[in-house]
Amino acid sequence: MSEEVLNENFSEIPERLVKDENRRKELKTESTTLQTLTLTQRQLCDIEMILNGAFYPLQGFMDQTDYDSVVKHLRLADGTLFSMPITLDITEEQKTRLAGEKRIALLDQENNLIAIMTVGTCWEPNKALEAELVFGADDLKHPSVEYLHNTAGKYYLGGAVEGYQLPVHYDYSNLRRTPNELRKYFKENGWKRVVAFQTRNPLHRSHFELTTRAIKHANAHLLLNPVVGMTKPGDVDHHTRVRCYKSLMNHYEPGTALLSLLPLAMRMGGPREAIWHTVIRRNYGATHFIIGRDHAGPGNNSQNKPFYGEYDAQTLVLKYVDELKLKILTFQQVVFVPSLNKYLPEDELTPGMETKNISGTALRNCLMSGQTIPEWFSFPDVIRILQESYPPLHKQGFTVFFTGLSGSGKSTISNALLVKLTELISDRSITLLDGDVVRNHLSTELGFSKEHRELNIKRIAYVASEITKARGVALTAAIAPYRGSREYARKLIAPAGGFIEIYVATSLEVCEQRDRKGLYQKARSGLIKGFTGIDDPYEPPSNPELTIDTGKTSVAEAVDQIVYLLREKGYVRKEE
Repeated sequence: MSEEVLNENFSEIPERLVKDENRRKELKTESTTLQTLTLTQRQLCDIEMILNGAFYPLQGFMDQTDYDSVVKHLRLADGTLFSMPITLDITEEQKTRLAGEKRIALLDQENNLIAIMTVGTCWEPNKALEAELVFGADDLKHPSVEYLHNTAGKYYLGGAVEGYQLPVHYDYSNLRRTPNELRKYFKENGWKRVVAFQTRNPLHRSHFELTTRAIKHANAHLLLNPVVGMTKPGDVDHHTRVRCYKSLMNHYEPGTALLSLLPLAMRMGGPREAIWHTVIRRNYGATHFIIGRDHAGPGNNSQNKPFYGEYDAQTLVLKYVDELKLKILTFQQVVFVPSLNKYLPEDELTPGMETKNISGTALRNCLMSGQTIPEWFSFPDVIRILQESYPPLHKQGFTVFFTGLSGSGKSTISNALLVKLTELISDRSITLLDGDVVRNHLSTELGFSKEHRELNIKRIAYVASEITKARGVALTAAIAPYRGSREYARKLIAPAGGFIEIYVATSLEVCEQRDRKGLYQKARSGLIKGFTGIDDPYEPPSNPELTIDTGKTSVAEAVDQIVYLLREKGYVRKEE
């Protein structure tokens, strides 16, 4: 591929963002007369990449013709290589409300106008087929397949967009460059060859070695282009990662590398995603792109085997390299060789050579337990940033989430646990969120319908998540009869810290015997309707962290069991 072809990457590309002030005023005025659609987090990432030209040649969200072609053939309907469907999913209610509309206003979650969309096609996709063809399997262990089936709307809406403004970001504004801003930077600074590196993780010495090798191999500058949109659930948050990236930049030779953030919503699509990432980096002006081991891999499937082969992404991208108009740099995993005190790619190792490496899981375990991370693995400044953001478990927040029938003993145990944890923990605040107390303060307007009960649990979960995020301890004691609302609580709280579900499995018979208020008797006589355990179901947890039957276990024994569990998990220090 000639230098002339590569250097075409530095000229401007079309954006979908309207720059003419008069036209912007017209869009703003028109938006006040249109039906609106509030975009989700992923849709906001997608529209930003559409508007700034990163998804060029897309002019909006794909219509059905382009969608079908991309899913089946990795190409838009006109034959252009594009491997990932970019769709605007909507619910049944939204479909009904928007039916017959020619143009709609797309808003962010603060009701700011982002773009106006000219509505094209609306259809119900075959999501199972999309999962099979795009992600390789209709397997809910894949995060994008799970999103496809359980989060995304039932229908897709396609059409071109005119951008009023990019989604607003209040963080790292000096590091968020559009494709044309980067192309201008490369041109003005005389960067003729630019190697782009994709990452969604903190970078350590092996990554530094890999990128340094790429710079030398291509005689180029480095564009460190990490994703700060949506990545895999459980990944290190982007604020911590950006602090790590900024620190790492000090280790490159001055003037050889540039950090610029990518507002992409990853799909973890392995080989297909690698093609997509390459198209994006070409649009950002790169001339070379690094494809490493297991590029954009989501981990293991439901059979506990990797979704994709380690080097499948490299193989697929190289098949289309001429169309992509970038030079692809492929590297095997880089590992540390103690005898040489340096890093080498696996294909440069000699037989019998001892190597060292730390997996992402091992790194997380080191952080959670407070173990020392060796300097050969990462730079001390990067380690320090990770340790500050992810302290050992005994310094992190957690929630103990009690659930069980009325009268099962939840409140009694949680009050006793509050006292015991106050004795054991001095560096974290402890808050008890009792179901009845929360109703008096946060949910006085709620009744006891299924909808209101779920809303009450969601409110409790939200407060608990904020306590946990602030590295405090939350104890929640509510009936929480439905699995759906409990799973909502787990998904909301677990990313902020620990989530320990305690099922107080005391039998209905014992609970009725303890009923001093006579609520069960009133429910059985029909005076109270919708009472959990009588004429409204209680759905037992399928996999709680601990099950306690207070008909057989004393309060003191129950507290001891919970404290033992918290110590085993690491949230409370073990006794010396």
